[in-house]
Amino acid sequence: MGIDVGTFETKGVLVGVDGVVHARARRRHGISTPRQGYVEQDAELVWWSDFAAVSSELASAAAALDGVVAAVGCSAIGPCVLPVDTDLKPLRPGILYGIDTRASREIGDLESRLGLKEIVRRSGNTLTSQSAGPKIAWIAQNEPRIAATTRCYLSAHGYLVARLTGRATMDHGTAGYFHPLYDLDRQCWDTTGCEDIVRDEQLPELGWATDVAGTVTGEASVLTGLPTGTPVIFGAVDAPAEAVGASVVNPGDLMLMYGSSTYMIKVTEAPLRGEVLWSAPYVFPGTFVLAAGTSTAGTLTRWAGDVLEPDRAVNDEELFAGLLTLAEGSPPGARGLLLLPHFSGERTPVHDPASRGALIGLSLEHGRSDIARAIMEGVAHSIAHAFSAYASAGETPERVIAVGGGTKNRIFTQSVSDITGASQTVAVTDGAALGDAALAAFAIGRLEDRDRIKEWVELGQSIEADTARSVVLCADHEDYRELYRSLKDLNARRTERLHGE
Repeated sequence: MGIDVGTFETKGVLVGVDGVVHARARRRHGISTPRQGYVEQDAELVWWSDFAAVSSELASAAAALDGVVAAVGCSAIGPCVLPVDTDLKPLRPGILYGIDTRASREIGDLESRLGLKEIVRRSGNTLTSQSAGPKIAWIAQNEPRIAATTRCYLSAHGYLVARLTGRATMDHGTAGYFHPLYDLDRQCWDTTGCEDIVRDEQLPELGWATDVAGTVTGEASVLTGLPTGTPVIFGAVDAPAEAVGASVVNPGDLMLMYGSSTYMIKVTEAPLRGEVLWSAPYVFPGTFVLAAGTSTAGTLTRWAGDVLEPDRAVNDEELFAGLLTLAEGSPPGARGLLLLPHFSGERTPVHDPASRGALIGLSLEHGRSDIARAIMEGVAHSIAHAFSAYASAGETPERVIAVGGGTKNRIFTQSVSDITGASQTVAVTDGAALGDAALAAFAIGRLEDRDRIKEWVELGQSIEADTARSVVLCADHEDYRELYRSLKDLNARRTERLHGE
């Protein structure tokens, strides 16, 4: 069984050892934004409630098939920060990954305290909104009572594993984003210089995603339908699990995940230190990733649907299909409109939480179709901008696999190839949930080696750059980069003035 808790939806699958999916289940949920830059979810009411419901449904399906759940793998959004008490109960809502930008001041404080050179030496990365360490520092600074009573800081899937097994664990891949608290070379916690923020004993036991963390307890069995004693693996953040579920398992492979935000993972044989791409261990011992991410993708098209199609009382699939049809009424280049899609700041390659969205080129001749097209192409420009960081680092991918709900958006995928020149192959897969199940099968020896995981994944259409569209969109991409540079200082001043930071 594999279950993934995403930003807006939880999905689960029941998979045979041959890779055939026998049952699926899902639940919808939302996020909480108590103030600008803060993005949270309730660990009990969202993460665990969804997991228990999906697991119960899949366990019933297994029983109907006269089958036994041999092992469980789970993944979730991350890196998140969730303080729990001695009973592993949450002390506050979970603080989400890089889309939560509350810890900007703490990033500066940690850089002053440790020095940029030491942070990069230790963590392999600079500090950004994707870093969990500054968010722990934010709790210590702003919620000292919670910090003082925290038994352990978990990530989202770590909380699920804790509820299932009673153990506080974290995989190395997730810990690699808890900079500056994780030593990338030694692959262990290192809180040197941060002892007043977090104690060593407040960080979870480390292991690999494919290690068995424990077995399902009697209490968890009642709530999830899983048999007592079922092995549970350490698991991973959703993006690595998604990569596994897309057959991205060998060095040179890159996953491009079109989701609520966009995330990229390139598998490498060694870590690469730098200030732009994130380096961390992968799910298998001896493998690493170079990762990149944007702040908006699906979240922006959802916003666009609400604004441009406010009277359409339809489900998400119909809303996005209608928005795509609307956008296709405008030609490539959106008749001169250009969008900076930094509605929640931006991550790779600029790492600028103060950046904000902008739409330029408007005239009285433009209509809803042009605006819709500009929004989708703006997302593609941000993806291409992040993708370019790999070539800048000398790490151009050998194979690009596209996954996620956004692959259904033809403008997204085609525009990215047109701007970057990269070919993409779309994986027909159940995504992170399938990856979770594959990692669980690998952990208990049902898959002998990681190459066998590729047999579980179907590869679909290939997307190639179109010469005519490339001419238009590559010219726009240069303007996109210039637009960001032109607005950077203005956005920083306005953000400071609006929020007093």
